[in-house]
Order: sequence, then structure tokens, then C-alpha cells
Amino acid sequence: MTDSALITIGLPIALAIIMFGLGLSLTPSDFRRVARSPKAVAIALILQILVLPLIAFGLVVAFNIDPLLAVGVMLLAASPGGPTANLFSHLFRGDVALNITLTAVNSVLAAFTIPLITNLAINYFAADGELGLQLGKLLQVMVIVLIPVAVGMVVRHYSKKFADRADRPVRIFSIIVLVVVAVGALLGEREHLLDYFQQIGLTTGLFCLASRTIGYLGARLIKLDSSQSIAVSMEIGIHNTTIALTIALSVLNSTEVAIPAAIYSILMYVLATAFGFLITRGTRKAARSETAAAASAVRD
Repeated sequence: MTDSALITIGLPIALAIIMFGLGLSLTPSDFRRVARSPKAVAIALILQILVLPLIAFGLVVAFNIDPLLAVGVMLLAASPGGPTANLFSHLFRGDVALNITLTAVNSVLAAFTIPLITNLAINYFAADGELGLQLGKLLQVMVIVLIPVAVGMVVRHYSKKFADRADRPVRIFSIIVLVVVAVGALLGEREHLLDYFQQIGLTTGLFCLASRTIGYLGARLIKLDSSQSIAVSMEIGIHNTTIALTIALSVLNSTEVAIPAAIYSILMYVLATAFGFLITRGTRKAARSETAAAASAVRD
């Protein structure tokens, strides 16, 4: 599977189109908004860049994961949020404007943090391959992640109508690509699939829940409101697995490294939905309690 032209050429092109679509939804004001929500952006970036890789590392070491699968988990942890995080934030009444800002900033930083974290993992786990310290592969990641976003932003600047019309088709295309690539990666290793689920299913599930929970609780700890906390939780808890799959398959040329992202792609929708309902239910109960307490104080 990893030797086919579809993976080595088609997948990076597909990801570039997806990132171009992401750029179509961004404007310079999304980056300027960082100054208006410094606490929210700071906590999200600290969790995304520092805390999540540490959690992923702790999980793969604790469960004694196979080196290539361990690298896949670390690659997944380094991957930023994306359009799916924005969608889930919208569904569960998060601050979507904050999500867009975080996605914009993360999309830029990911071009540098993904190679760094993944290469450290490759070296630590003594896995085959090299990413990040080789200039050619660093440039390859930047080309498929960063440049299409910039081009999309330029297109939006000159043709907002086109950007608005293209938004829905690109989102649908993104979902189709994710499903096809994730299923393809799993089928490519179908002989070992049950073994992989046994090795990495629990790890990816725990990572998914831990990242989302830490995102929400971390935001609440610094006293962000409910909608901002939901936005942070979704942004760092729903990773852009298409990036992870593309790098694993077309840059590292390893289906095994792609397996954690493929399994995560399946688990994240179920766990994100359950987590979203849990948070919003708790938020509604808290709001009703505050309203009742306020009414009682007025009567007294």
C-alpha cells in the first residue's frame, strides 16, 4: 500500500487540498484575535505542544508499545486540531471563533512541531526512518501543511465568494479522504489488525479521552468560560489525523506508523460525541443551579 502512487503522490495532494480549504476559512484577523484571548490561546498551545506529547509518551511506555506503533502515537499527539474540531465545538456550543484562531496558529506551528516530536520519538524508540532533521523531509511537511493554508488565505482575501462556496465541498472531501485513508491503512495491515487493536486500541482511546479532558479542565482551571473551555477541549482533543496519516504513509513510508491514527479516526467520533454530551449536560445543570440560587437570593 505504501509503495503505490496513490499514497506517495495522491495522498499529499489530497491533504494539500484539505489544508487549502482550511486556509479558505481563515483571515488575518483570526491570528490577530490571539491578542484578545491570550489566556485561552496560551493554555491550548501549552497543552498541545508540551502536555499531550508527554501524555502520549507515558502511555506508550506504560503499555510497552511496539516501536513503530509508538512513533505513530507520538505523531498523532503532535498533529494539530482542524476543521473537525471546529465542527464539534459548534455542535456543543463552544467558542468557534476561538477554535478558528487556535486552528490557524496550530496549523503554522505544526509544520515545525510535527517533525521535531516525531523525530525525537523515532530516535528514542529506535524505529526505522528519519523525519525532521533531514531538510528535505522538513520541507516536504511544510509544503503539504503550511503553504496550502497560506494560499487559501490569499484566495479568500481576493475572492470571499469563492471561499464561501468552496467551504462545504472541501469539508465533505476532507471527511471522504479521512475515511478512505484510515480504512485503507487498516486493510493494508488486515493480517495484523486484531493484534494492533489489542496493542494500541486502549492506548489511543485513553489518549483521546485524556487529551479532551485535560483540555477542558485546564481551561476551567484558568477560569475560562464554558464555551471557551469546550473550544479548547475540542481543539486539542480532536486531532487532524489526515496529517498524521499522510506523514506516516507518504513521508515515513510506514503503514504501521499510520495504524494509531487510523484507529484513532474511528474512536474519536464516538468519544468526542459522548464527551460533548457529558460536558454540555453538566454545563446546563450548573447553569440551572446558578439560576435557582440567584432566584432564591432575590426572594430572600
